[in-house]
Formats: sequence, structure tokens, C-alpha cells
Amino acid sequence: MYNKPPNTTLSIMEAIGKLTNVQIELLKLFQYNLPDNQLAEIKNMLAKYFAKTATAEMDKLWEANDWNNDTMQAWANEHLRKKNSS
Repeated sequence: MYNKPPNTTLSIMEAIGKLTNVQIELLKLFQYNLPDNQLAEIKNMLAKYFAKTATAEMDKLWEANDWNNDTMQAWANEHLRKKNSS
């Protein structure tokens, strides 16, 4: 008996429904193979962008909560693990 192949278009559409808007845009942009050096440059740009964004958000938290280096040192010295009761 012949098994009909799955509807590829439907499978792609289902997959697209599970992707984020960033993933969809990146797939559109990079539908062609790039040389390794260009791929490395793009990865570096994306990493820098997300690092910059994370740093900006942390700066906002520091300002909003009046955190400083003493706060970080206090956190580093906290012991949050429970002692083993055995």
C-alpha cells in the first residue's frame, strides 16, 4: 500500500507558527549560504546586540533599586543553601 507523503506546506506552516518573530525574520534574511567569515561576523553582531541590551536592563535595575558594589559583594557572600539534615 502506498503511503502518501505528509503535506509539506502544512508542516512548514505549523513550524512557522512555533517560531518567534525574530527567528522568522532571520530565516528570511539568511536563506542563502554565507561564507564562514560573514557568518562569524553576523554571530558577533547578534551577540554584541544582546549583550548591550542585557547590560542596559541591568543598569536600569541598579538605578531603580539603588544597588552598588557593596550590594553585589553582599550577594556574593550570602549562603543560600540549606544545610543537609542527615
